[in-house]
Amino acid sequence: MKKKETDNLQQELMDSPDLTRFLSQNQNQFVNKSTAELLNLLFEKKNISKATLAKQSCMSEIYLHQIFAGRRNPSRNRLLCLCYGLEANVEETQELLKLCGMAQLYPKLKRDAIIYYGLQHKLNLFEINDKLFDENEETLF
Repeated sequence: MKKKETDNLQQELMDSPDLTRFLSQNQNQFVNKSTAELLNLLFEKKNISKATLAKQSCMSEIYLHQIFAGRRNPSRNRLLCLCYGLEANVEETQELLKLCGMAQLYPKLKRDAIIYYGLQHKLNLFEINDKLFDENEETLF
């Protein structure tokens, strides 16, 4: 079955008099992938080893393997560190955050604007963390 556009699905939800019926009719429209599965899909697109990813994401290889195995769920900050480590672009990062049920980067928030800028301009994690620190914002790690 064809995937519905988000706006169409939202309108259908708003117009539906019966939630149970809506859910049953649209069960194949919902995202059913875990954070680990979503990260693995992004990881497979990149030409990087897990050892390099761990180093570029400023996390231990053990913790990284636990995330990819689905035994640990990263926080939003750790997920953003992984996006920097994977050299993900803004669109990939926003999609991953959204599908993992986390807040997307919101440029009206100073901290998010700094992180967004770093992704857009391909800064590394250390550079963006330094900028966050300089601006008195919470660092990513």
